[in-house]
Amino acid sequence: MKKYFIYILTNKCRGTLYIGVTNNISKRIIEHKQNTKGFCFRYNLFKLVYFEEFSEIEDAIKREKQLKNWHRDWKINLIEKNNNNWIDFNNIRP
Repeated sequence: MKKYFIYILTNKCRGTLYIGVTNNISKRIIEHKQNTKGFCFRYNLFKLVYFEEFSEIEDAIKREKQLKNWHRDWKINLIEKNNNNWIDFNNIRP
């Protein structure tokens, strides 16, 4: 069964936010780091502070679009509700 994820990257607590969708978070973050001309590289957005898992790509894309339309404060509240210390999940996921 394939899994899909929406994820939020940042550079620091309450810093710049990036929202994306993927089926492999670890691989996608590496791709962000290797793209030296991209938004994530330019703003050093490699700290994974939030993600949600979906079984259908359509649901993940719908959620990604929803979050991208949210006010910044709403996104910060979502992150802090689930990850109050802005821990980088890259360092603790298998």
